[in-house]
Parts: sequence; C-alpha cells; structure tokens
Amino acid sequence: MKRLFAIALVALFSLNAFAQQVDLRKKINVNGTAETEVTPDIIYISISLKEYLKDGNSKKKVDITTLESQLYTAIQKAGIAKENLTINNLSSWSYATEKKKNPDFLASKQYRLKVSDLNKFNQIVDAIDAKGIASTNIESYDYSKIESLKKELKIKALLAAKEKATYMVEALGDKLGNVIDIQDGGDNMVQPVYRNYAMKSMAMDTMEAAPEIDFKKIKLSFTVNAVFEIK
Repeated sequence: MKRLFAIALVALFSLNAFAQQVDLRKKINVNGTAETEVTPDIIYISISLKEYLKDGNSKKKVDITTLESQLYTAIQKAGIAKENLTINNLSSWSYATEKKKNPDFLASKQYRLKVSDLNKFNQIVDAIDAKGIASTNIESYDYSKIESLKKELKIKALLAAKEKATYMVEALGDKLGNVIDIQDGGDNMVQPVYRNYAMKSMAMDTMEAAPEIDFKKIKLSFTVNAVFEIK
C-alpha cells in the first residue's frame, strides 16, 4: 500500500512538473522586415604602376619614381589625404639587383587607394601617364555609418512585426500581449553593380575623358522574427 502511494505521489509530481514546462499561452509568430539603399562612401581601389620604354628602339624609360610622383601629386590635388594611399606590393625592392642581371628590367608598384567618390579617382588617373598605368581595379567598398544603420533597420523591422501582429490579433477580437521571443533573421547586403567605370591600361596610347561613374546603391534588408502573447 505504501508502495502504491509512493508511486502515485511521484506520478503527481511528474504531471505537475510537465504542466509547468508546457507553455499553454496563446501566441502569434510573425516576421517584420525593413530595408533601405545607401551609396558606398568608402571605396578601395588597387592601382598598378609600371615602368615602360619610351619607344621600341630606345633604352630610355619612364621610371617608377616619375610615375609615383604623378600619383602623389594627383592625389593631393584631388583633396585626398596621403594616408589613404598605401603600397600593396613592391617588386622594385630588388631593382638594383635585377638591373645588374637585366638592364631592361622594368620595376612596378601596386598601391591601394581609399576614396569616397569614384569620380575623384577618374581625376587622379587622368593626371598620370596612361602608359605607366598597368591596371586599376575596385577591391572592396563599405558605408561609414553601416553599424548605426543596421541598428536602426532592425528596430524598424521589430516594430513592423509588432504592427503586423497587432492588426492580425485585433481582427479576431483579441489583444496583443507582451513579446515572448525575438530572433534576428540576419543581415542581407546586396552589392552595388558598377554600370559605368573606365579602366585604364598601359596598352592605351590615347584616352578620352572618362565619364562620370554611375553605380547602383548598396541595398540593406533585415528581418526579425517575434513571438507575442495573445490576451
């Protein structure tokens, strides 16, 4: 008899514990979304300069120091801080050694330039000897206020979720209660497509003035999932 009583008591406690674990509240689960578009204001561009011979039959060349001086002057005139230009790769460190081995050795340097306006970059490359520009390329981009913008959009997405839950619940004659759970749906950033960007190479003997650069904006989209109690 005592054993049966003990078993019944254990079963009762188990049922109570199970009942406490099961959430019997009425709930609604909704998603909220917020999005916007911004123009990139931090753009990293690689520039490769290379020495070249003035003509096929001459040993005279335009050296790397001349090309580099043109680059620095152009950056200064464009109003860009010199700290925004760094050297990515330097093959001319071995210039003296290579020159002894090969008098026709042509030194090259690769730079990384940070700009806020791509049209200024056109201004810079226009001021450099076109034959000395081996290549240019957009490496990456960013938006200076991206973190504060993410916070703002996620708040808007959460409020959108609450608004959606409110009108859905009230349509059935109920009221929306407190939030039970919030889940971040993650970040979604769509890269801009550059529609008109003139690249220069040392194979170009003549260059027309590059048109203004026009490219799509960065699209940011955020989704928040929220669970609310229904009263």
